[in-house]
Amino acid sequence: MTVDMSQFYQVFFDEAEELLAEKEKLLLAVDVSAPDSEDLNAIFRAAHSIKGGAATFGFTDITEVTHMLESLLDRIRKGEMALTAEHVDAFLAAKDILKMQMDGHRQGSSVDQDAVSSVCQRLHALSQDSAAHAGSAVQPAGQPEKGATGTASTPTQTASAGRSFRIELPEVPQRDVDALAAELGLLGEISQSVLDNKRSVFTLATNEKLDDIIAICSFVLDPDDLKITEETASAVTQPEADIAPRAMQESEAGYGFFEPLKSEIEKKDTSAAEQAAAMPQSTHPEAETAVSVEGKPFGRRAADKQPATQESSSIRVGIEKVDQLINLVGELVITQAMIEQRTGSLDPILHERLLNSVGQLTRNTRDLQEAVMSIRMMPMDYVFSRFPRMVRDLAAKLGKKVEFITRGAATELDKGLIERIVDPLTHLVRNSVDHGIEMPDARRAAGKDEAGKLVLSAAHQGGNIVIEVSDDGAGLNRDRILAKAKQQGLPVSDTMPDAEVWQLIFAPGFSTAEAVTDVSGRGVGMDVVKRNIMAMGGTVEIRSAKGYGSTMSISLPLTLAILDGMSVKVGEEVYILPLGYVIESLQPTPADVKEIAGQGQVVKVREDYLPLIPLHKIFAIEPRYTDPSQGIVVILESDGKKAALLVDALVGQQQVVVKNLESNFRKVAGISGATILGDGGVSLILDVAALLRSSRQLNGNPIFS
Repeated sequence: MTVDMSQFYQVFFDEAEELLAEKEKLLLAVDVSAPDSEDLNAIFRAAHSIKGGAATFGFTDITEVTHMLESLLDRIRKGEMALTAEHVDAFLAAKDILKMQMDGHRQGSSVDQDAVSSVCQRLHALSQDSAAHAGSAVQPAGQPEKGATGTASTPTQTASAGRSFRIELPEVPQRDVDALAAELGLLGEISQSVLDNKRSVFTLATNEKLDDIIAICSFVLDPDDLKITEETASAVTQPEADIAPRAMQESEAGYGFFEPLKSEIEKKDTSAAEQAAAMPQSTHPEAETAVSVEGKPFGRRAADKQPATQESSSIRVGIEKVDQLINLVGELVITQAMIEQRTGSLDPILHERLLNSVGQLTRNTRDLQEAVMSIRMMPMDYVFSRFPRMVRDLAAKLGKKVEFITRGAATELDKGLIERIVDPLTHLVRNSVDHGIEMPDARRAAGKDEAGKLVLSAAHQGGNIVIEVSDDGAGLNRDRILAKAKQQGLPVSDTMPDAEVWQLIFAPGFSTAEAVTDVSGRGVGMDVVKRNIMAMGGTVEIRSAKGYGSTMSISLPLTLAILDGMSVKVGEEVYILPLGYVIESLQPTPADVKEIAGQGQVVKVREDYLPLIPLHKIFAIEPRYTDPSQGIVVILESDGKKAALLVDALVGQQQVVVKNLESNFRKVAGISGATILGDGGVSLILDVAALLRSSRQLNGNPIFS
């Protein structure tokens, strides 16, 4: 039986991307002077796993790069050469090349072959340097000749090992046999023979576990078609003292790219320590036992040393399936609200059992909704992990020293928002490194450490997530910002509070940089940052102290799919106000309402005069009340500014499912979305930030055009 390998391409690409990200993370954190052996082994295993998968799927260009990378890493982890900063730079460059090659295979994008050759030459030169300084360098693992029968062993393994397996393959093409021989040869000494029925048989002497063999074979064929038996311990002649250091160090670490499947056999010669972490012993410990495995997809190991019997703790599900599930739950919430509204008029004594059931349904629906919404939540580490490499490269390019610190990486945010926050954060981080943190000489002169600190943090605050980019650099220069603003004709004054001065940097084309570089300084980007954040329903604030640094604070809702809202009525229409913007509601007295010529009305609320926004004027609705003292005023706050919204009545508070109005109709000024009410009617969700920005225009003319 043969398997169509193309169906596993996406699995390979996903797993390889995870391995590359983990490899980069380890390389950036490694201590060059005293590298941890576990980290080196993990980096080696990542390269080895990618190489194995690429070879199986026929991606020879990826295999060539990873082979050179793997060989060099193998020498370093064995102590045959010392790790240097030059090695780390070369390994990071190789990671970029592998990512480019994978994108080429997956998306058909172009691959810069000159860059590939340059990195390969760089790795080869480093490998030659190490060979020159080593007394007898170990050669890289070789590939067995195609179609060869007999022994094809790799020099990185010893001549024989502690366990011997007989692996009988089903009928598969010769190229698959060759690929398996190459990969299994990396585990130990392998020999190949052909049975009378033309089926191939491998004999493998190795110190690795059975699960590692199954994991490698699963690349090419169905594990159910395998027959693996272990020869008796007496057939193994290699003394334990001669076992290769690599096998000793990694007897518990698998190189299989996919999740090992559960096996029903356990070998009699397993030590007591191994038995504690390995699979349970079979009840039939014969010398030869057929392998029985579950026919299920494989996934990458969650941890190298987990027991083989432990199931995978996660599964891969397409985002479209998650979105479909969320949409269905949203419809269920709307249906539940309809049922609750229909039963609200029933006699609670005559229909007690029905109403109790509806109440239970409401609670269960809310729990289900929260559980389903949590599926889309992803840790901020998905975003934060992109920046250590960028900060490292940027600091080296600018000649600065930067210590990058992340906090709250486990804080979760909706996947849709995470993907959209990457670009704004990238711009803020680059600005902090380029404009915020000073050169080492300037920092020394100011009595600071040569290395500046750049902190990226995330934390939940109420129903929002707050992401901050902080640095201990020079801070914003108030005088320079004001001078630049006056030069550009912006309405500013020397008495403006700092908070308003800092907001000037978000003006289009605004930049105080003395020189334009390829990093920043053109005055484009900060206005886009603010616009993108506001489009997500968020806000951005700046705190800065001259000589002490700056903090850019972004506040975002946890999700855009569901919000807690207050229903308000104007005429016959019902609108939803996001609850996060609502401060309070009240009915003012006639004496509290004042008219300002050309500016509309204001209402006095505890010694503060707030602009009054008549909602009926905005949407040209016939209201029930035009006198604020007869209607209800809702106090709203956004971006530190307050206003009073005049409505006819408050309907109530409820959690609503947000529907995108733009994709189903068109963009409407002052409206951020729509929802379906319990009675089946459609209610529009108000864009509070847009309402407050327009409050100055309330002079009887339409606000939105």
